[in-house]
Amino acid sequence: MKKNTKISTNLAKITSPNDIKNLSEPEIIALATEIRRFLIKNLAKTGGHLASNLGVVELTLALHKIFNAPSDKIIWDVGHQSYVHKILTGRQAGFKRLRKLDGLSGFPKSHESPFDAFDTGHSSTAISAALGFCAARDIQNENHNVVAIVGDGSMTGGLVYEALNNAGRTGTNLLVVLNDNQMSIAANVGAVSRHLNDIRTAPLYRIVKNDVHKILGAIPLGKKIDKTIETVKDAVKFMMLPGILFEEMGFQYFGPIDGHNVKTLLKTLQKLQKINGPILLHVVTQKGKGYKLAEESPDIFHGVEPFNIKTGKALKSRAKLTYTDVFSNAIVKLAQKEPKLVAITAAMPGGTGLDNFRKKFPNRLYDVGIAEAHAVTFAAGMAKAGAIPVVSIYSSFLQRAYDQILHDICVQNLHVVFAIDRAGIVGADGETHQGLFDISYLSHMPNMTVIAPKNRAEFENMLRFAVFEHNAPIAIRYPKGEASEILSTHNQPIVYGEPELITKGEKTALISVGAMMDIAYDVLQNLVKQGFNPSLYNARFVKSSENNFAKHLLNYSDIFILEDNVQAGGYGEQLLVNLVNFAQTLQSSAKPNFHFLAFPNNFIEQGTRAELFQRYKLDEEGATNRILQALQG
Repeated sequence: MKKNTKISTNLAKITSPNDIKNLSEPEIIALATEIRRFLIKNLAKTGGHLASNLGVVELTLALHKIFNAPSDKIIWDVGHQSYVHKILTGRQAGFKRLRKLDGLSGFPKSHESPFDAFDTGHSSTAISAALGFCAARDIQNENHNVVAIVGDGSMTGGLVYEALNNAGRTGTNLLVVLNDNQMSIAANVGAVSRHLNDIRTAPLYRIVKNDVHKILGAIPLGKKIDKTIETVKDAVKFMMLPGILFEEMGFQYFGPIDGHNVKTLLKTLQKLQKINGPILLHVVTQKGKGYKLAEESPDIFHGVEPFNIKTGKALKSRAKLTYTDVFSNAIVKLAQKEPKLVAITAAMPGGTGLDNFRKKFPNRLYDVGIAEAHAVTFAAGMAKAGAIPVVSIYSSFLQRAYDQILHDICVQNLHVVFAIDRAGIVGADGETHQGLFDISYLSHMPNMTVIAPKNRAEFENMLRFAVFEHNAPIAIRYPKGEASEILSTHNQPIVYGEPELITKGEKTALISVGAMMDIAYDVLQNLVKQGFNPSLYNARFVKSSENNFAKHLLNYSDIFILEDNVQAGGYGEQLLVNLVNFAQTLQSSAKPNFHFLAFPNNFIEQGTRAELFQRYKLDEEGATNRILQALQG
């Protein structure tokens, strides 16, 4: 008899999921330890999503041992927990440039590897996508497995339940793995979180699940009262089986099981492969597993910059004061003056700067979970009833609530303030997270006003304006990173619809949108050195019902607009249309040349803000050269 050859668990030799197929359980456990060391060591240098990946090591190993990717489809919800999956699919070397310009993405990317079945980046999408894979498989008479891994944080998003409802009705073969670590980025909130906690902690759960049908079925009461018995069974199930929520949606529920127990994971997944129909496997894991500091503070170690492994401290000193910090401080001051002011977040009180607000006003902070659409309509109801809601959501996440902003807020012209964090280039998270579309998707909405501050002081003034002086929908967009102090003494009063003139010149006008002022002001100095005398404007009102900018511009021959948005539907294109209409109204023959300095109408890749501005010639040097070329052309 041929002896089994022991396969080394040396991580460097794992270049494909096939390399773990013949590993024993002890070898897989040893490999899990190696992978955790690899993740901690590498992410301490590059930064990235640490805690979530430490929590899914055994689960990922078990999935790849049992299933045969890429023929079997493994779809990661959100995707920031896919690092172990990437390690096992031949991308270890890429971790040296994880989330760097032209490097390895921090999310699944199908163009990066055939093992990445579906591109993800936003929450609660995996089950819908997986069901699509199942439908295509079934209609083509193919025979492979489809697995969706969904975090319990994602279960607060409504799209999950739309997908579960649809999947349960189809009866197709689909495995949903619920990775339950009691966290999204911050601690989970709401009824779903409580329900999952009931399942985790119910002491009689496993006994009841195994025995309830046997016990009730053995009662000798005859066929005439079968219907009554079924009613009793359902009542007992609802009382004692918390997992019935999923079973009533058409899924066979299994669990909860220990997501760090390799033996249990492998045994369970092997059994589930033989069962037909939609299945939900509830796996309980610990976010940050294997790194004590991450276990103790999984929210802090969710996404990290390069750090010292021993202390957990970031290697680089934090920015003096970020725009998020400014918002955090200002919203508390405004709430102290206005008791009707409330704040709403979609599962990110820390990331959006609302932790301090929650401490000061615990009854006025509403965390709705990962449910942006609900957050917006919830705000609409509050505004209609007399409150002043401030909805703080990242730019790329707010776009998920497009219809609710348009239909529920703008149609009724409600006083809701949107604090749009991470507008413009975000950086290392790449295409799915860049905030380059908010000007475009908000500006064509009737009744909506969009403003953008050039610096810290103006941001504080704009927040006051939005809360106390404007009684309609209004959005303030601001970027990730340090709050600018540029032109800190140059802050004219805010007048609705009016730009701010920084420097008066001749023939040429530079118009800066929000945070682009840091670049625009340096460009101005460079042009002056070259003998030009341009005007510089701070747009302030990116979109308003009173378009007052055009009247300032007809006397210029060249107008340059600098904005951190895609050009399509952006501020520059809007301004051009307004100027044409204004000129027609005045029957003016003036035809200034318009030049758009914006991001191209593409999805912008990952990289630092500085690198991406440089690549797209929107940094000081690139913008100066483009303008000089146009003026000297």
